[in-house]
Amino acid sequence: MKAYIWDLPTRLFHWSLAVLVVAAFITAKIGGNAMIWHGRIGLAIIGLLVFRIVWGLVGSTYARFFQFVRGPATILAYLRGAWQGQGHNPLGALSVLALLGILTAQAATGLFANDDIAFEGYLTPLIGSDLSGKLTGIHHLLEKGLMFLVALHVGSIVYYARVKKHNLVKPMINGWADGSPEQSARGGGPLAFIVAALLAAAMVWIASGALLPSPPPSAAPLF
Repeated sequence: MKAYIWDLPTRLFHWSLAVLVVAAFITAKIGGNAMIWHGRIGLAIIGLLVFRIVWGLVGSTYARFFQFVRGPATILAYLRGAWQGQGHNPLGALSVLALLGILTAQAATGLFANDDIAFEGYLTPLIGSDLSGKLTGIHHLLEKGLMFLVALHVGSIVYYARVKKHNLVKPMINGWADGSPEQSARGGGPLAFIVAALLAAAMVWIASGALLPSPPPSAAPLF
């Protein structure tokens, strides 16, 4: 028997974020003109993060934070093998929160960062060069933390597949997992999706610097 666990928006978010994080890492390492795309990818990641946060409030059952974010007692029960459920397990929930948190911090600092050559974050004009330099350092430091969490995430997936014989990838592709139909996700309809998408688009627009005043026109040469 199967239960429908992961709705389409959650699955699209998951795989889109994975692709964009890899693309952001590659463009950062290439540098130069690729930094233009690094900034654009950062904006797309911000949009995805805002969408996921909203979707965690209004989405379907197993996408909602209140369903999978648990306290220490539940985590201990899981470690003892006494937890049973669908969606993110208690340890997986901590991983999700950690990844969302560090990605949010990295995307936010990236908006104010610079590479000391030609690229500046979209909101860098709002702060001074000294603060921008400090935020750039934090941005680079968070990259190392993100790489660690991604490696831990992938390692956990491999562990579950090899040791526990539990495929975590397939349900995130087709949405279905072993379980009873009564466990299937509910909620998160079209209206909830539209609200989440509009809020995400609005945040991307703001993060792009659209509200910043236009720079003054260049002075015309006297001769």
